[in-house]
Amino acid sequence: MSYSQTTATDSATTLVFGGSGFLGSAIVRELVETGRKVRLAARHPVMPDWAEPDDPVELIRADIRSDDDITAALKGADTVINTVSLYTERRGLSFDDIHVQAARRLAQSARDTGIKRFIHISGIGADSHSTSAYVRARAHGEDAVLDVLPRAIIVRSSVLFGPDDALLSQLAKLTRLPLIPLFGSGQTRMEPLHVRDLARAITCLTGEPASPRRLFELGGPDIMSYRDILRLVMAHLGRDRPLVPVPFFLWRVIARLLAVLPNPSLTRDQVVLMAHDNLINDTMGTFADLGLLPHSLRDSLPLCLPQSASHS
Repeated sequence: MSYSQTTATDSATTLVFGGSGFLGSAIVRELVETGRKVRLAARHPVMPDWAEPDDPVELIRADIRSDDDITAALKGADTVINTVSLYTERRGLSFDDIHVQAARRLAQSARDTGIKRFIHISGIGADSHSTSAYVRARAHGEDAVLDVLPRAIIVRSSVLFGPDDALLSQLAKLTRLPLIPLFGSGQTRMEPLHVRDLARAITCLTGEPASPRRLFELGGPDIMSYRDILRLVMAHLGRDRPLVPVPFFLWRVIARLLAVLPNPSLTRDQVVLMAHDNLINDTMGTFADLGLLPHSLRDSLPLCLPQSASHS
């Protein structure tokens, strides 16, 4: 039986922690469209704008740093998907707090509650020895979850795109500049992944039969350089701008200067990420193991980045 055809019992409830975020909301929608009962947990939960009155979506206000909130969110659930993430540290909130300690706390409560399946979302390139605090925290978070729940499923995602995303919307803004700065020479390679495809894969992993794989690395169908992606976006928007290489050491200086701002537009961790290829290891579980074929960035651009909303 293909995982793309799996189903769950009518009484099963899937808890999506961080269900109001970019990825979390896509997962909630995919689960609902496959007939699943979903509990959307977030600090500020909001009913999705696509939801119909009779859709089986329950909202619960919960902070993943609170044991009491986690206990309440887990009540009656049989599957947990942790999509909570932090991309920029701020006063009183670190990468370790969210990616490691909170992930461990959720896994421990899930174990104590007897949760049937636990899926933890991480990122490709997670490395405990990275110079990036963000990347190290991702790796330590995986270890923390597996230490508590050895049979948890870890899903490492490539860079995500989709309607109203961070990637394409930022690149569209860049293409308004007279000159577009590149990270280095712009040759860093990645496999852009449509958020809906990742949501489909995760939904498959919540069904039956259970996947024999415990670690997945999921990326889009095409390996593209940062320069290639910018060129594709420019062509789609009908813009032609010179691409200017900028050495990474200058980006590190800029990130250091911006670090004093409350919400910096560029961080040191982002610079570190852009200095390394972000490619899947195909010895791990992939879309092929799930019987799914992800969509390409080129084919998805018209719906993800409407030209009418991005004229010069």
